[in-house]
Amino acid sequence: QVQLVESGGGLVQAGGSLRLSCAASGRTFSRPGMGWFRQAPGKEREFVACIRWDGVTTYYGDAVKGRFTISRDNAKNMVYLQLNSLKPEDTAIYYCAATFRQEGYGGTWPYEYWGQGTQVTVSS
Repeated sequence: QVQLVESGGGLVQAGGSLRLSCAASGRTFSRPGMGWFRQAPGKEREFVACIRWDGVTTYYGDAVKGRFTISRDNAKNMVYLQLNSLKPEDTAIYYCAATFRQEGYGGTWPYEYWGQGTQVTVSS
């Protein structure tokens, strides 16, 4: 079992930045792959980014490439998502997720554990 708690969301103007954090606990010694997803009102959940257990291999959704950066600190059991050049269309609830199966493209890993989410609102 892995427990995930997100933080760092808030209200920001377009063009601004935020850093989201995800604190993991439980079976973290097994180094799960970690991902971020988002869901806006009336829309399906969307893959944002993920990072493999080694902290080196990363994947990004097309909508955020070049603007968002995912990183992790395994010693602290933390995963971060740096959001730069924010746009109103980035407004959503952002969820942290974890999986122990990290084969293939990160957007399709079978994420088993999810946090409660943190709201990001970007004003125009």
